[in-house]
Amino acid sequence: MITLPHVEALCALEQPYRADAECDRLFDAAMRELVDYHCEHSPGYRRWLEQNGFTPQRLASLTDWSELPPIFANYFKRRLLLSKTGENALELTSSGTTGQKSRMRYDERSIRAAQRMVDRIFDHYGWNTPEQPCNYLLLSYEPAGAITLGTAYTDQFLCKYAPINRAVYALRHNGKSNEFDPFGTIRALQEFAEEGLPVRILGFPAFLWFTLQRMRDMGLPPLDLHPESLVLLGGGWKTHADQAIPKTELYRRLGEQLGLPDERCRDGYGSVEHPVPYNECPRHRLHVPSWARAWIRDTATLARLPYGQPGFLHLASPYITSSPAHSMLLSDLAVLQPAERCGCGLATDWFELLGRAGTSKSRSCAMAASELIKES
Repeated sequence: MITLPHVEALCALEQPYRADAECDRLFDAAMRELVDYHCEHSPGYRRWLEQNGFTPQRLASLTDWSELPPIFANYFKRRLLLSKTGENALELTSSGTTGQKSRMRYDERSIRAAQRMVDRIFDHYGWNTPEQPCNYLLLSYEPAGAITLGTAYTDQFLCKYAPINRAVYALRHNGKSNEFDPFGTIRALQEFAEEGLPVRILGFPAFLWFTLQRMRDMGLPPLDLHPESLVLLGGGWKTHADQAIPKTELYRRLGEQLGLPDERCRDGYGSVEHPVPYNECPRHRLHVPSWARAWIRDTATLARLPYGQPGFLHLASPYITSSPAHSMLLSDLAVLQPAERCGCGLATDWFELLGRAGTSKSRSCAMAASELIKES
């Protein structure tokens, strides 16, 4: 039985956006506890720290966790990195439709810790409505057999917060692979509007944008979805960043064509390598929850950058025991801002995503999925 009292206490925090001295002390204790755990149970991780000059003595005196050498997220596209509890644990992957798949293992306590974070955020925003059935439009891959794809696993999990009346997938499984079904997606939205139940739309924003464009091209009249409908998006837009659609334009069109108010449309950030939830506030800023910390690193030197400077996104959260993936350097480019530059009232930092660095071989599942749009 794993006993990590500080890790458990941090993950049990009820308020998802606390920022105070007590929370900082708990985060520090949890990181120290988890680093010690992985040094004992993941020999490769211990060697990685030693190679970067982090002796047990230096680790014992560490107070700035941005100094801890992160694991590069792209490493998980090449091999698994496990601790003892990850050997026979749940394995999830990125899509790998046009590139390499990332593979991650989650023991029960780690996946439950991440899911409890989502619980707290849904409670915070009032999105947990067990008494209200909803229709679901899932802008993700229709599963065939066991669900191992991270995005499909997440969408299935997010359906627990309101009972499913009916669920429709935008990416239908054709027996061999998945293909985007724009006409089935439009038909589902029309039927949902007629049925009058709240609608929850989850998944890739690119497919939602493509659906709205197709509806406009076909001259279809606007729909009026239930006012308590909710859009929760995750992923990217199209393969090339210079063709991305601003979120403000997408949200405006959701209001025009589906009757959805701006505050019911939110984006989120996460990955199979780091499933901690970063959700938009009402002002559409991705705030860092209390269970995590974020920094930005220079793309050439990897030096930590101040607020307002663009670079690689570095995220840390001491929630995971199945893999030493508690400090991750992502290939996403971002800018970090302090809480007060948002104005929504949340007390934690937030970041703005600028795009993804790297080659086509390391594209995210959202970018891989965008290839399906070109074929439709």
